[in-house]
Amino acid sequence: MNDAEERGFANYFNYFTEIEEHFQKARATGLFLLSPLDWALIESWKNSGVPLEAALRGIDIAFEKWRGRKHKTQLVNSLAFCSQAVMTEAQRTPEARERRGAGPAPFPEESVRSFLLENARRLRESGAVEFAETAAALERLAGETHPDLEALEQNLTVLEQRLIGVAAARQSEEEALGIRRDLDAQLRPYRGKMTAEQLAMLERQYLERGLLERAGVPRLSLFYLR
Repeated sequence: MNDAEERGFANYFNYFTEIEEHFQKARATGLFLLSPLDWALIESWKNSGVPLEAALRGIDIAFEKWRGRKHKTQLVNSLAFCSQAVMTEAQRTPEARERRGAGPAPFPEESVRSFLLENARRLRESGAVEFAETAAALERLAGETHPDLEALEQNLTVLEQRLIGVAAARQSEEEALGIRRDLDAQLRPYRGKMTAEQLAMLERQYLERGLLERAGVPRLSLFYLR
């Protein structure tokens, strides 16, 4: 694997941070915190295979068009403003999707082990018996070596989906309705700029992230390893 491929593989695990920082620079208004909807959108791009390079170019293109407007009625306050440009760029660079194959780890094995054990600890401290099985699975993974991080990521995805199922079962009907209303309000300005498939994925990611956050459950994906 050459240097460019290694950088691409490392960037795969820095996907969220790279996009967050790039959006903040493109916005050029100092510190700007992404909303839960923005984070869900980034996750939907990642899960649908949008290359990092395409996401960054799409952000730049969207802001270039915005700056070219004669009348700017409002600031760009959501990453969703860039969604259409990002998806257009993703379609132009399908070959970049192949960079996600296994390769040299972008962080030490000990960092992975600490990440797994910390998440297991947080699950046990939540006090929910339903999370104990997942905590035990993470502890088992922490005792193994993982030369293929993509395979580990797939395993963690299965475990996280199990957590989402438990969190959903613990949620009241009133809570679920309130969250759905909040999501609809946030998405309203952008519905005409996304396809039905993109909206469906974004909604799912937003709702799943919210479920885990309210349950006090950590995200298990290696994308959250800092």
